[in-house]
Amino acid sequence: MTPPVDPSGAQPVVRARQLTKNFGETAAVSGIDFDVRPHECFGLLGPNGAGKTTTVRMVHCFIPPTSGLLEVLGFDVHRQARRIKARLGVCPQENNLDPDLNVWDNLRVFARYFDITGPDVEKRCEELLHFIGLYHKRKAAIEELSGGMKRRLMMVRSLLNKPELLILDEPTTGLDPQARHQIWETIIQVKRQGTSVVLTTHYMDEAEHLCDRLIIMDQGRIIQEGSPRQLLAQNVGRYVVEVASVEAPVVGALRDLRLAFETSATHCYVFTDDGVSTYKLLVDRFGEERCLLRMANLEDVFLKVTGRDLRD
Repeated sequence: MTPPVDPSGAQPVVRARQLTKNFGETAAVSGIDFDVRPHECFGLLGPNGAGKTTTVRMVHCFIPPTSGLLEVLGFDVHRQARRIKARLGVCPQENNLDPDLNVWDNLRVFARYFDITGPDVEKRCEELLHFIGLYHKRKAAIEELSGGMKRRLMMVRSLLNKPELLILDEPTTGLDPQARHQIWETIIQVKRQGTSVVLTTHYMDEAEHLCDRLIIMDQGRIIQEGSPRQLLAQNVGRYVVEVASVEAPVVGALRDLRLAFETSATHCYVFTDDGVSTYKLLVDRFGEERCLLRMANLEDVFLKVTGRDLRD
């Protein structure tokens, strides 16, 4: 799948061609091509084991590719990893803050990895803690912070070096809605300031809200690519009518009507651009108590292209 051309003509922030990563006999990433454009939020979606985290770990030079081309900020990951790392910010899945240091000292010590010291580090830490609403916790021990505060502190830490590319690997997993939205607002503000963002997430509403473009991966390959709106139009349309039945007469009627649909264990999901007319048609056939009309969303796309089976 060849990445679409950037209409601005700008050099991509990340450029991958036939990118492959093998672990022994297992291919975690199998020859994928994609570009991340400047100043965009680029998402990677997929079920467990799809290759998302392996891909972003190659991008931030945590693991080397087995083969293929991978350039980040114009540098080759094989030969110029140190130059790449100096210009990246990375927020990993797991919190790895130092429990022996308070909030302020966690940031101050981490800043040394980027040679940020003296008055510069004090100014940068104060600026970022105000930016993300944690300045009042600057002297708090790590164990005193809530889960949401720890994730926000991880975000602050990833921004210390004013990165050109920010990599966020499932940044809001396990957070309550208020904490998730605080992280979302931070990502939006960071992007507005000119930083490119690469995001992996299992939350479809998060990807739909934040991503300018995204790829959906499965079994190490890219199976869909585009903006959230493009993926909705290509795969499911504007509306979904849920029919609370998978009985043979219902499925047969949907086929006879030549409607696009798929089934779960309990429901039929009918995809359409003409929501009201389709809903009325199905209500006449199956009854109002069985039918629900709603807007289509990225989760519908995800389940349609990757399937509904559980993944380990």
